[in-house]
Amino acid sequence: MSSVVDIHWVILALFFSTLTAPLALSRYYRLKIEKELIISVLRMTLQLILVGAYLEYLLKINNLFINMAWLTAMILIGASSIVSKAKLPKSKILLPVTTGLFFGLLPLIALICLLIIKPTPLYNAQYLIPLSGMLLGNSLSGNIVALQNLFTSLEQRKDEYEAAISLGASPQYASLPFVREALQKSLAPSLASMSTTGLVTLPGMMTGQILSGSSPLIAIKYQLMIMVAIFVMLSISIAITLSLSIRNCINSNGLVMARMGNK
Repeated sequence: MSSVVDIHWVILALFFSTLTAPLALSRYYRLKIEKELIISVLRMTLQLILVGAYLEYLLKINNLFINMAWLTAMILIGASSIVSKAKLPKSKILLPVTTGLFFGLLPLIALICLLIIKPTPLYNAQYLIPLSGMLLGNSLSGNIVALQNLFTSLEQRKDEYEAAISLGASPQYASLPFVREALQKSLAPSLASMSTTGLVTLPGMMTGQILSGSSPLIAIKYQLMIMVAIFVMLSISIAITLSLSIRNCINSNGLVMARMGNK
């Protein structure tokens, strides 16, 4: 296999000019996302450059405590981003989301490192950080969709929820249909993605490995592993997040203490 072809920074900068298309569409359809798009691209560029430089340093040191600290920071930043995008109060939702991500990620990444890849050392940053990043990154949108659906349903179908409470149902039981629906809607895109992977799409991890010179068969094995891991983490993290959010945001009388748009 040939080695990966480098991309010159100037060529990459010129490629950014393609962003004029979504900017023009935003202006034409009055989407009002121009400022957010520019800020997001600038943040992404700066963050990736800084993280790329830091990861080179991280891979050389390969220290267990530094790796764990970086992993913790990834979870906390991811949780904060989910709560912010879901437009829910951080005081009540941040802990449930953080807990969901933590217990969704750590058992899976431990299983992958201990029994499947078996890197040397087991906490090797070359595997630990990128794999954790992929699992967390693919869990963000699912958690956002789940939380938005849950609290939107509780607002729009308030009568249905309150009727169940008035008949003596516990808040957990009364909110169960809304939790179930939120889970279904948040997992649907991932299920659709898995069913078309290989025919309609070539996933990023597999494509990246092939471009870097790895055998396509090895790339496929890694992609199969990561796709399964993503869906498992998504399911676990969302279920924990929704369950704990219900406990945090509904009092003993069944009153919902959090609303969409509240900070």
